[in-house]
Amino acid sequence: MNSDERVFVIFNPRSGRGRGAQFVAPVLDALSEHEGVEHALTTGPGDEERLAAEAIGRGFSTLVAVGGDGTWSNVGNAILKSGRPVKLGLVPGGTGCDLAKSLGIPAKDVRAAGRVILDGHTRRIDVGRIEERYFLNIAGFGYDIAVIEDSWTVGYLEGEFLYLYCAIRQLGSFPGFPVEVAVDGGPSVHHELLMLILANARVFGGGFQIAPDADLGDGRLDVMAFRNMGFWERVGIMVKLLRGTHRASPQVAVSTASSLTLRFPSPPAYETDGEWNRAKSVEVRVEAIPGALQVLVPADATFR
Repeated sequence: MNSDERVFVIFNPRSGRGRGAQFVAPVLDALSEHEGVEHALTTGPGDEERLAAEAIGRGFSTLVAVGGDGTWSNVGNAILKSGRPVKLGLVPGGTGCDLAKSLGIPAKDVRAAGRVILDGHTRRIDVGRIEERYFLNIAGFGYDIAVIEDSWTVGYLEGEFLYLYCAIRQLGSFPGFPVEVAVDGGPSVHHELLMLILANARVFGGGFQIAPDADLGDGRLDVMAFRNMGFWERVGIMVKLLRGTHRASPQVAVSTASSLTLRFPSPPAYETDGEWNRAKSVEVRVEAIPGALQVLVPADATFR
């Protein structure tokens, strides 16, 4: 990283179920050899985007987001909406931290994550866009939304165990949903689904290998459509999903798309990088934006 580059660090103290505040001193120490580092802490949900926009307006050229996928996504949205060539650095300090797994960023070593930022190696990655929202990792409809909503009620688990526990709880209760799907401007096809995942990267939900072949630089989203099925078939699919072997199942339709138009009976709930959203309309358009974001990554990382 150039010595004159200005770095702004955004901490989410509520990430990782309140553990995020513990990262402030270690992260600032890891970046201490670089002059011109400033920082701020969020004070409420979604505050990362406001802080990031203010930092961009003040001329910072690198934003470091400390938290999980939601924190990174909010900061990334501010960068993308600004239209400026600002770099994004990631320090894992949240619950899922799934994007870091696809980028080879150390998940439990603050100093190593700080070194990635200081070394200054970047890669342009694709992002997805749904309505006015960008996503860096995945967008999802159906079962995974039920899992997220269930996780709000569980206060005694965290991280991968939380998502796994809630996923198991929802296997018997989530009813599935109907949707019309048009891919890349083609005709609409009706589906009865358990879950629809539009993956920019490989991992979601704290460790599920949802799209093992996803490429962050191919300009397309990996589409994983899980057909609705009975309880024991769902159990089998979840086991395969944990192993990353679900794509061979006849219950999973796998494809890629640069854009999709989805039509639901009513405006659906959906997630972008683990953040809950409610659609404004029954029709939702999703598209890939190639090479839209510069992310700081390890120089020797092997990833797609």
